[in-house]
Amino acid sequence: MIETDCKLDVAAIRKHFPSIAKGRIVTNNAASTQPPRKLAELYRQLAPDYENVHRGQSSASKNMTHLFEEAYDTIAAFLGARSASNIALYRNATEAHNAVMYSLMTEFRDGDNIVTTMMEHNSNYVPWYGLAREILPNFGREIEVRVVDFDPRDGTLDMDDLAAQIDERTKLVAVTGASNFFGTKNPIKKIVEIGHASGYVQPDGQEGSYVLIDGAQLVPSTYVDVQDLDVDFLSFSFHKVLAPFGVGVLYGKYNVLERMKPFLYGGDMVTSEEVAVDSVEYNYLPWKFSAGTPNILGAIASAQALRILLDLALSPEEDLYFMTGKPIEREAVREAMTRITAHTRSLSERALERIKDIPGIEIYGPLDAKKRTSLVAFNVEDRSPFDLADALNEFGVESRAGCHCASLAHRALMLEGSCRLSFYLYNTLDEVDTAIDVLAKIVHEKIFAATESTDRGLATS
Repeated sequence: MIETDCKLDVAAIRKHFPSIAKGRIVTNNAASTQPPRKLAELYRQLAPDYENVHRGQSSASKNMTHLFEEAYDTIAAFLGARSASNIALYRNATEAHNAVMYSLMTEFRDGDNIVTTMMEHNSNYVPWYGLAREILPNFGREIEVRVVDFDPRDGTLDMDDLAAQIDERTKLVAVTGASNFFGTKNPIKKIVEIGHASGYVQPDGQEGSYVLIDGAQLVPSTYVDVQDLDVDFLSFSFHKVLAPFGVGVLYGKYNVLERMKPFLYGGDMVTSEEVAVDSVEYNYLPWKFSAGTPNILGAIASAQALRILLDLALSPEEDLYFMTGKPIEREAVREAMTRITAHTRSLSERALERIKDIPGIEIYGPLDAKKRTSLVAFNVEDRSPFDLADALNEFGVESRAGCHCASLAHRALMLEGSCRLSFYLYNTLDEVDTAIDVLAKIVHEKIFAATESTDRGLATS
């Protein structure tokens, strides 16, 4: 049991971030979080001893292989997975979703369907659209993508519609754990319960639809235990959890990953002594899903970001977990993430409390901060969200305007986009107040940015 104060020491946490020392007010954390100094230094420290993994007998190769494999153990422990065999690494959550799509592609039968929602990030809709509309029809196979509605009043998922859309031909249910537009936290356990009771029969005889949860907005600030949730797949991206090194995670149940076809072929995903002209044997998990030379330093540093996250939440003045090799206890993860949730929720509460008093403003998503992650998306009557974001930037507040890759939800509400403030563990209530004060000033005085925005929300987040 970790015995520490129940609150985050935000002042101590902020000392770890060069962006904070520079004076930036970063409220675009739902797109990408800021890297702590230790992580950038670790990347540089690893470089002189870099060597390939699983491909050498040198001391450098053996040490790098140890650190690389240890990264899988860290990720598994953080998520509550049984072992590293449940983990596959990709470039981001988007690629993780594509991996599931391509790996399951040959299993779909005529008349099958995939159920997803109108609140998804494009990365959890477009792959399924492509599979149903562009790929499988070329092979004479017809499947359907069904899209579940949300309540336009508060951005909550229509659970009755979800239950109605799932049936005995639903192979996969793909739902966000938390919306990057509304901030809504979806009831994952209930979604899993409905999906697993569908009656669909998988190729191994298992009954029930697979359930994939997009955890990109959930994992950074919420305690997640994949075994407790009973999800079949869960994804997230490290660039939203302090580590900008191009690494994403796919968790999968062992029996599902073991049976699935690989996404990419060649290199580490085969046992080299079993490659013959007429037969190829795949490697054991997790390496079956690790084709070619991986992002070695990125994977090592990204896994250490999880250890830094625990340290920042529990004891920011010392290294309890960072680069110690110490096993990660579930209770430590629970305590750390509970603190981060509480802090980021307090930031959302302050933002929601103050922003609602700005004339002409419309807030999207639940007004109860307990039902959402730490982001607030909004529009102001007769003002372009892009102009608002540009003007905020002129006053030193970094926000985001656009569809945030939540295109379906914005289209459903007939919006060209929205402006979004999003917070993380290093933000303060004073920064929230500054952001809202600036926004109120912009709206009240009808201030426009001095320069035209060149970004109209096309970049991913």
